[in-house]
Order: sequence, then structure tokens, then C-alpha cells
Amino acid sequence: MARDGARSSFWSAPRLPLLLAVAGLLIAGRGVGAQKVRVEVELEAYPNESVDLRCQFIDGGGKTKLTQVSWIWEPTEGQRDNIAVYHPFYGQSFPNLSFKDRVIFLHNNLENPSIRISNLRMSDAGRFTCEYATYPSGNEQGTTTLIMLAKPKNSANVVTVQAGTKAAVVAQCQAADAKPAATIKWLSSVGGNHTTSSTNGPDGTVTVRSEYRLVPTPADDGREVTCMVDQRTQDKTWTHHLRLSVEYPPSVSIEGYDHNWYMGRSDATLVCTAEGNPQPTTVTWTAASGPLPDSVLVDGNKLTVSKVDDAVNTTFICEVKNKHGAAKDQITTLVIEKERQTAPGPSAGAVIGGLLGALVVIGIVVGLVFFIRRRQRDADGPPKHKPPPPVKSSGSTELLNKPSGMPTSTEMAPLSPAGDVYYEPTGSEPVRNSGGESRGAPNGGGPPPPDDLDLVSTNHETPPTANIARGESFVSPAMYV
Repeated sequence: MARDGARSSFWSAPRLPLLLAVAGLLIAGRGVGAQKVRVEVELEAYPNESVDLRCQFIDGGGKTKLTQVSWIWEPTEGQRDNIAVYHPFYGQSFPNLSFKDRVIFLHNNLENPSIRISNLRMSDAGRFTCEYATYPSGNEQGTTTLIMLAKPKNSANVVTVQAGTKAAVVAQCQAADAKPAATIKWLSSVGGNHTTSSTNGPDGTVTVRSEYRLVPTPADDGREVTCMVDQRTQDKTWTHHLRLSVEYPPSVSIEGYDHNWYMGRSDATLVCTAEGNPQPTTVTWTAASGPLPDSVLVDGNKLTVSKVDDAVNTTFICEVKNKHGAAKDQITTLVIEKERQTAPGPSAGAVIGGLLGALVVIGIVVGLVFFIRRRQRDADGPPKHKPPPPVKSSGSTELLNKPSGMPTSTEMAPLSPAGDVYYEPTGSEPVRNSGGESRGAPNGGGPPPPDDLDLVSTNHETPPTANIARGESFVSPAMYV
């Protein structure tokens, strides 16, 4: 029981992390001691270049005896070939014929048996192992993976096609003999699509091909498409611009006739304008009435009449041809007795001046319409002046100035039941009757009349404070201004 307790206390929780750390250090120490050959893990190189494969033996205690070192090449899994051997007594050896004269030792000793491979080939890619024969530990080794890279050989070209109704290859792009494989993209303003294929080479390279297809029309001739290639070894995207070549039969038109071929006119000219791909090579002028008149001279697509007469009162025909077909156009020329006078057209300055004048007139009209409408709105609205106040006139019950919409004296209600209270011209205090009683406001006890109905005399002076008999109105007749 005592032993069980001691064992359990030794593996107790506080000591467990310390024991694990010590075990990790011991395992790491063994790993470091086992890896005595120092090499580079991975290298990249290009064909026709050179590469140095470094190897160094690390022996901290100096107790290991080195007897021989070998470089072993593994192009594929399971294939091992010695390409270089060094022995301190027997010297150097290069048993593989494919590397002979291309491999050398950089240092003539066992501790640093680095080698250099020149004239690299794509087929040299693989694993290179530096292996020591030692005593007493046996063989020690380190492996370097050599990755061979190849820049693509990029090219692009246009495929000439004939306009039609079926899709055809109009452009091609290729990235050949690359490692790793390249990617190809297209940039185009025309409708179409592309297909891409790849082929593996015997040396590990890859060739990628892409074809651009569309249904070619005459309108596509001369349009641009761009091939873009991306690959690991390139600093930037490779681009190549192509202009499509779509061939089609010609089209033709005759130009230059101005309907003013009068008798005696000289140097009247017609031009036969043709379009096609390829450009038409044959241009033929004929006349519907028979042979061309003697006054007609033909120079390629140009027909000139040296002097207009009745003989050129005919129909001229121009015919053009290319390898895909022919086209013709015709025009009838009418000979007139006298020159037709044409009135000169307005100059640019006159046109601009007319436009500016029209804009000014439009602006004036719009301004007048706006002004008239505003005046009409002002006339229909409420008066903007204070009308003269009413005054008391003897024997009259009308206001001197009757505001619009105000009832006449015959329509107004009495100021009070007794008719003995009225307002002073200022409209601020009611006037009491002789009995001393204050009556209600006019209109049945409503608010006092507005300030703009101040009661004043006809000569705008303060009216006399004469008493008004009961039942008698102080409102003067209405006067309209």
C-alpha cells in the first residue's frame, strides 16, 4: 500500500507538465542529432541554366567517420540513379551517362560535397539525395527537390474566314512548352466564344491552345480581339491584339452626280466606290446605250466627261469583282440646256445669329406673359390700400366708403338693443349713452370692428362728439373709390 501511494504521488498533477516538457526536449534532441546532413529542401531552375545542390555533414562531437558520399537522382517514384560519387581515396565518379560532363563537385572533400549541374534540361526535375556512408552510425542523407520551370512560348494569329451563317475559328492563341501550364483568356467586343485544350510534353512541359469562334459577318471584318496569357514565370500578363479578317463579296455605289450636267459643261465626274474583302481588283464602266461616248475618259474607278453633250444623256453602269463575287450599280445622267443656279445656303454665322435672335424673342414673350398674368392676379386680389374711414353725415345712414363685401346700412343690425352705444374713430373704447350704461359691441356682442374701419370725417379730421339720437344711424352713405 505504501508503494502504491508513493507511485501515485510521483505522477501527481503538479509534476505531470514538467515530465512532459523533459520528454519533449529529449525527443527533440534525438531528432536534431539524427539530422546530420544539411541540404536545401527545394530549388527552382530553368532549362539551359545551372544549379548548385548544396550538402554539408554536421557532426557536433566529431566522432563520426565519413567513408564515402553519393548523389542519388530520383526522377520518378521508385527509380534511383547514382549521378556523382566521391571517395577520399578513389576520388570522383559520375556513373550516369545523362549527367556526365554536366556535373562537378564544388569542393573536393567529404564534409562539403556540393555539386553543380549545368545545361539543365526539363527532364532533370526530381529528387536529389546527398547520402553519406559513415561509421559507426551507418548511412546519413538529406534530399533536395529540384523543380524545373519553363517560360511559355506565346503566339497568336488570325484565321481568315469567309462571311457565312456557321460558326468558324477566327483567331488562335497558344502558350507552348510551359511548366507549369499557362492559362489563356480572351478579350473581345464581338460576340463569340472560345475553346481551350492542353497537351503534355515528354519533358514535363504543357502546351495550351485556345481558339476563338464566331459566326462571321462583313461587319466583323477589322474588329479587334485580344489574347491574354498568364503563367507563373511571367512578370506580367502577355497580351496580343488581333484584327479579324472576314472576307465577303463586294458592294458598290456611284457617287458624284449633282443633277446639273448642262450642255458644254467640262470635267463632269462619276466615282465608283466599292467595298469588299479582298478589295475588288476589277472595275468596269459601261453605258446602257452602247459603247462609252468619245467625250468619256475612264481611269480605274473614276469616269470623267470632258464636255457634256447629248451623247452622255444615258445610263452609266459600274461593275466590280473580287474572288467571292461581283456587284454593279448604275446611274442615269440627264443633260439640261442651261446651268441650274443654286441659291447659296446660309453661312454658319447667319445660322448662329438666327438661333440667338430666336432665343431672345422667346425670352421676351415668356417675360410678357408672366408679367401680364401677375398683374391679373394682383387685380383680382384684396386691395392693398386702406380705404377712407366713414363719417357721420346728416340725414344719411350710409358709409362714405363701403369696403367690398360689407353690408349696407339697411342691412346692418343695430349696434345695441337701445342703439345708444357706438365706437370712437379709434375703435378702442365704447361710448356710453347718457344713462351711463355700457352696451355690447356691434353685431350682437361680437368683436369690435376692425381697425381699418376707423370712423373719421370726410375731411379726415376728428369728428365732433355730438350725441346721436336713439334709433339714428351714424353710418354715412357709401362712397366707392
